[in-house]
Amino acid sequence: MSIHSSRSQPLEVRDQAVCMCVHGQSCSVFAPGHAVHLIQARLASATPLEWADAIVTDADAAAGTLTVHTVTDGESLQVWSGAGAAHVAPAGTPVAVHRRYHVLAVGTRWFNIAALDTDAA
Repeated sequence: MSIHSSRSQPLEVRDQAVCMCVHGQSCSVFAPGHAVHLIQARLASATPLEWADAIVTDADAAAGTLTVHTVTDGESLQVWSGAGAAHVAPAGTPVAVHRRYHVLAVGTRWFNIAALDTDAA
């Protein structure tokens, strides 16, 4: 009779989750520009008056960046999304932006966005 140890070796614990969106897989990070968190989606849904309609004026799918102009005030926003927003929203696509909770809606798909600093150039 052999005795097998059923104990597995302890796994290494990481401080931060690894982003898989750069490898073309589902993103596992909720930092700005990555996956939309459930609470983020609920807060954006609960504040419908803060959505702004916009038009994508530039999309760089390789870099994951988009430039959108809001319809009401013409404000230009440059954002980054590692989850593929630039792939599904080429220039000319109508979108909605929730600035407070950093969400970009392209049709029924929502993307977590990170605002890019346009003054750093």
